[in-house]
Amino acid sequence: MTLRVELVSPEQVLFEGEADMVVCRTLGGGDIAFLTGHAAFLGALGIWPVRVIGPQGEVAFACHGGFVQVDGTKVVILSDVAELPDQIDVPRAEAARARAEAALNANPDDTEAQDARARAEVRLMVAGARV
Repeated sequence: MTLRVELVSPEQVLFEGEADMVVCRTLGGGDIAFLTGHAAFLGALGIWPVRVIGPQGEVAFACHGGFVQVDGTKVVILSDVAELPDQIDVPRAEAARARAEAALNANPDDTEAQDARARAEVRLMVAGARV
């Protein structure tokens, strides 16, 4: 039996279909994997790739926060911002990472720059670029 999966951002429905497993990262909780029959779960998402794994392989999405809700046979991910690999502009993500790193060199405690670097690195991971 498979999971019904929906991954939605304000701009679009990125994925709607079946999967064997969904892996995401929650705030303060680390990575979590969902299989059919998982206990009910509601969690806030961190800045990290969401992986949807099914019989046809794996697809990853750059996820920049949001929520995940699980109900035994269904996983719904509502993301503030989410992107498919082919939607990611790699040079732009590399430039964003460089700007964030420059800001962090000036002030290592700059939380906005820390988040900007994390978003850029997630985009690069999902796009398959060297991080």
